[in-house]
Amino acid sequence: MSKIRFQALAETLNRKPIAIEENSRRSDLFGKNVFNESTMRQYLTKESYIGVMSAIEHGTKIDRKIADQVSSAMKEWALSKGVTHYTHWFQPLTGATAEKHDAFFETIGGGMAIEKFGGNQLVQQEPDASSFPNGGIRNTFEARGYTAWDPTSPAFIYGTTLCVPTIFVSYTGEALDYKTPLLRALRAVDDAATAICKYFDKNVKKVTSSLGWEQEYFLIDKALASSRPDITLTGRTLLGHSPAKGQQLDDHYFGSIPTRALNFMRDLETECMLLGIPVKTRHNEVAPNQFELAPIYEESNLAVDHNSLLMDVMNKVASRHNFKVLLHEKPFAGVNGSGKHNNWSLTTDTGVNLLSPGKTPMSNLQFLVFFVNTIKAVYENEELLRAGIASASNDHRLGANEAPPAIISVFIGEQLTKVLQELEGVSTGKLSPEEKTDLKLNVVGKIPDVLLDNTDRNRTSPFAFTGNKFEFRAVGSTANCANPMTVLNTIVAKQLKDFKNKIDVLIENDGLKKDEAIFNVLREYIKASKNILFEGNGYGAEWEKEAKKRGLSNNKTTPEALKAKISKKAISLFEEMEVMNKIEVEARYEIEIEEYTLRIQIEARVLGDIAGNHVIPTAVKYQNMLIENVRGLKDIFGNNYQKHAKEQLKLIEKISEHIEAIHSKVDEMVEARKKANKIEDIEAKAHAYCFDVKPYFDEIRYHCDKLELMIDDELWPLTKYRELLFTR
Repeated sequence: MSKIRFQALAETLNRKPIAIEENSRRSDLFGKNVFNESTMRQYLTKESYIGVMSAIEHGTKIDRKIADQVSSAMKEWALSKGVTHYTHWFQPLTGATAEKHDAFFETIGGGMAIEKFGGNQLVQQEPDASSFPNGGIRNTFEARGYTAWDPTSPAFIYGTTLCVPTIFVSYTGEALDYKTPLLRALRAVDDAATAICKYFDKNVKKVTSSLGWEQEYFLIDKALASSRPDITLTGRTLLGHSPAKGQQLDDHYFGSIPTRALNFMRDLETECMLLGIPVKTRHNEVAPNQFELAPIYEESNLAVDHNSLLMDVMNKVASRHNFKVLLHEKPFAGVNGSGKHNNWSLTTDTGVNLLSPGKTPMSNLQFLVFFVNTIKAVYENEELLRAGIASASNDHRLGANEAPPAIISVFIGEQLTKVLQELEGVSTGKLSPEEKTDLKLNVVGKIPDVLLDNTDRNRTSPFAFTGNKFEFRAVGSTANCANPMTVLNTIVAKQLKDFKNKIDVLIENDGLKKDEAIFNVLREYIKASKNILFEGNGYGAEWEKEAKKRGLSNNKTTPEALKAKISKKAISLFEEMEVMNKIEVEARYEIEIEEYTLRIQIEARVLGDIAGNHVIPTAVKYQNMLIENVRGLKDIFGNNYQKHAKEQLKLIEKISEHIEAIHSKVDEMVEARKKANKIEDIEAKAHAYCFDVKPYFDEIRYHCDKLELMIDDELWPLTKYRELLFTR
């Protein structure tokens, strides 16, 4: 074992375990560091409390007088908990969260100082926007950008800092973050869904988009991870031969959680409880040292904030436990990758989940309206939905026979498929009393019984109905949930808006009753969107052929997938629903396509460095040892030495072949990269990195991994998979 690997393993094995006490009830800890409704009741005046709650529930504007009262209350609450600084916490288009800390401390002259935090500091700040990705919205020398308070997501304390969730916009008003378009999309789906709900219940005044994410991740010993340059710089292993034992025995999935990992989870859950993140589930995932954490579902904006916050907190807690959290979608070749399933539904302010059937035919008809319209929205916008989850890291999963494929399809189960088939047979126009009765009692009325038995799930489906929600399974583990949730809520809002327009026309112009109009349009939608429904194996080659016949896209790479974001159809959709304007849409495309290029570029540089500065020198060193051995045998046995050095000579020759191949492929990759770097068009450059540079990765890896099996374990410089995946 190499000195670096030995030191890393020794450090790991000599560490004392961190014991975590679980004395407090989770419910007692929950939200203690959050300026939530309970805290507001305690610290705010009646006037300011009503103003904030009105902003949260109805989107009303908070005037400066109320903002001053709220900021004063926040400051007093924060100071009582030992807080010294505040920050506007936001989510720029870097994929990470951002914060700039300012102290409450201010001088007032005469050698005196006070703690100050006024309405101005709460409502708006002006961070430097020049160094954040903007996609051409702002020139580099135009630094102004603004963060503005989002009262719908409560402020929280982390460490000694009061964090105020905010949006981030340019001087000219364009969104420079993930949150702003999401908030607009949530408003759009609220308006559209509420209008539909009034067909069934006039009391509905608001519909909320709900999200429950499931975060998968790997826990790797910190010292071992630090010994790998590729993990340090790219978040994944670019080299490494699969160990003899991986996940093939299925013994890790839902197995007993290792003690050290469990201590980390307990500590993390405590932090989450204090921050109001309602984590509930923890378990081993499929691959060794892979785990999952999942919360109770929340309103989508808050859920997105909580997931972004969680990823920050995970890294900090992991460091305390001498772990490295790997959120990359594919940190290890040959074992299961990580996703972040997004469970999505719509809920009314009257407490009804619109994707959960009720006990009456009327409530079931309402369910069918939202169920069928969601399917139709996905069918009409499957390429855009795929673009919403596109990234260099997620490309490793999609279509890789472990995650949902790059082809977007919808799984609804055998029983609901039969329900839609029966509805498809509804006659057009006015219905006879017998037809209405048959539909309501024998088709719509039976849906609750149908769903009782519809418990199976298709794990190969990227978008599956799971009883009372849709599960978007193709979202990557590193993703900001706001990106796919903005797309999903926007396309559903547009679809519901179009549905209502059709219903109103049939009622007003054709004289149909409401139920008749609904059945007619549902029949039309079911027939039009049936190509998106698929119940079979999404991993099979047969599905690729079948999907092509159905006219479904199969964009396996990010450069191919992202094109859908700037199509005329997509721009028109976002503008119509007032989620993003053309400038914002095109800026996001430019940012994401450039990020893809940069990530592949970094990986290419790291791979070339490791191959040239770690693998090849080690191979040469071992080869020289073999040559010395052969020379020694020749001294002993004379001309008959080849009989005794037969295997050594073969090994020397094989090592030479792999060294030569690595040199050759790295040189070719470097030339391809240089050529790509000269391309000015960002789209053409991304395609060059995808199709001209990236293919060398697997070729170089193949030869390096072969050398790993040949070279003395004491010499091999890189921590191996068996150590990374099975050291706990």
